[in-house]
Amino acid sequence: MPHTVILNLTPHVVRLNSGHEFKPHGTVARVSVDHAFYNFLDYQGIDCPLFIAAYGKVVGLPDEQEGVWYIVSSMVVEASKGRYDLLVPATGHRTAVRDANGQVYSVPGFVLN
Repeated sequence: MPHTVILNLTPHVVRLNSGHEFKPHGTVARVSVDHAFYNFLDYQGIDCPLFIAAYGKVVGLPDEQEGVWYIVSSMVVEASKGRYDLLVPATGHRTAVRDANGQVYSVPGFVLN
């Protein structure tokens, strides 16, 4: 694999189970989203607003560059079909480590797009 640089385009430190950390690069890749009001859901006498989400373009994702991998969310990968330089932390892997609150602390590696 010719890629030699890994840039973390998430807002969080991504930590591998080995202890290596990828600090946020500064730019965050996201999928734009607009919410349109749909209706109210009556929940035990309380009106809970319901919205429909319309997902748009990916923002903050640089063009492909020779030798560079980008760590992004799975949502960014889904919206970026045809990109083969995107990595997603393997948070669902059985060896992902969680803290006392159930939050992912570290992952064994990445899921390749």
